[in-house]
Amino acid sequence: MSLKVIRHFVLSVAASSLVVFGGCANFVPGTGPRTASVEQAPQTASLRGIELINVNYAVATALQKENQARRFSSFFAQPKLSEYHVGPGDVLQIFIWEAPPAMLFTPQALSGSGLSSSGTGTVSLPEQIVGNSGTVVVPFAGKIAVDGKTLSEIEAEITSRLRGKANHPQVIVRLARNNTQNITIVGNVQHSMEVPMMPGGVKLLRAIALAGGVTKPVEKTTIQISRDGRTMTLPLEAILRNPQDNIALQAGDVVTALYQPLSFTALGAIGRNGEVDFEANGINLAQALARIGGLDDNRSNPAGVFLFRMVPPDALPWPQKPTTLVDGKVPTIFQFNLHDPATFFVAQSFPVENKDLIYVSDAPAADLQKVLNVVGSIVYPFQTLQSFGVIR
Repeated sequence: MSLKVIRHFVLSVAASSLVVFGGCANFVPGTGPRTASVEQAPQTASLRGIELINVNYAVATALQKENQARRFSSFFAQPKLSEYHVGPGDVLQIFIWEAPPAMLFTPQALSGSGLSSSGTGTVSLPEQIVGNSGTVVVPFAGKIAVDGKTLSEIEAEITSRLRGKANHPQVIVRLARNNTQNITIVGNVQHSMEVPMMPGGVKLLRAIALAGGVTKPVEKTTIQISRDGRTMTLPLEAILRNPQDNIALQAGDVVTALYQPLSFTALGAIGRNGEVDFEANGINLAQALARIGGLDDNRSNPAGVFLFRMVPPDALPWPQKPTTLVDGKVPTIFQFNLHDPATFFVAQSFPVENKDLIYVSDAPAADLQKVLNVVGSIVYPFQTLQSFGVIR
C-alpha cells in the first residue's frame, strides 16, 4: 500500500470520527445524561410527571420550612389524660372494710376461706387477673364486670353489691399490674421493654429514659413513633432541642430508637462517586458537595448540578398542580447553577434529605476532549511511524 493511500485512509478515518463522535453524544463515553437531557426530562413522553425546578432562595426557604414543620407535636394528636380503664389481663387487688360490729366479714366467716383479715374489719382479697370475660369474683358480691371500667367505678359496683349484707362496707381497688395499657420501647436502647401507662401520662423522653436510654450517639440516633397505623421519625437531637416534640404517649404506641445513618447518593463529574452517610440532624447541599470532594474541575458543568427527590405535593407552591406518582409524591429534579455566586448562599440553606441523589453532568468541553482523544488515538500511530522514518 502506497504512502499516499495510507495517509488518505488515516485522514479519512479521523475526519469520519470527528463527524460521528462529535455529532452524536451517544457515542461519547460519559457518567450519565448531559445537562440538556436532564433539563428536557419533564417534556419526555416516557417520563411524564417529572418536575424540574431551578432552585432559588424562595424554593430553598420553602423546603427548609417544610422540613422544620415535621414535628411529632403537629403530626400526632395529644392524648387526653383520663382515668385508667381496666382490661383483660390486668391484675387487681381488692380491699374491703366493714364498719364494726362486722356482720359479714367476721373471723368465723373468714375462717377456712383463705381470705386475710387485719382484725380491724379490713379484708384483703387475693390478686385476681381479669379474664377474657372481663370479670373478677368478690365473695358475697359474685362476678363483677370490670372490663372498660375505672377503678372508682369498680369500687362503687362492689360497694353496691355488698350494701345490706355488710355493715357500711367501704371498698378500695388497686391496680396491682398493668398488662393492657403499655408503651413499647424497642431498638437501640439499653432495655427493650413495655412501659406501663400511669396517672399523668408518660412523655417520650421519660419512656426512653425508663428503657435505659439510647445506646448510640445522640446525633446519630433517630426516634420513630408508630401510632394507629401512622409512623413518623425525628432525630433525637431535634427532640432534645424542641421540648414541644417531647410529646405525651398513649397506650399502644411503639417507640423505636434507630441507629440508621441517613445517606445520599452522589454520581457524575465529582471528586468521589458513591453513597455518603450523614448525621440524623441533617446537612445542606453545600456540605454534601464538600463531602464528595466537590465538582471535578476537568469534567463538570457547574450549571448542571442536579438533585433528584420524591417531594410531597404540598411542599412547594407549584405553578400548576403536579402529577403524583410514587406513594403520592412528585418526582422532582432540582437544578443548581453554580456559575452564579448567589447559588452558593442558596446551597447553604437547601436541606439534603435521606435517599437524595446528587448528579453533576459533564461540561460540553469534556465531550469535545473525549472526541479529540479518540481522533488522537487514530492519528498518533501514523505520526509516530512517520517520525521514525517508517513512513515517508
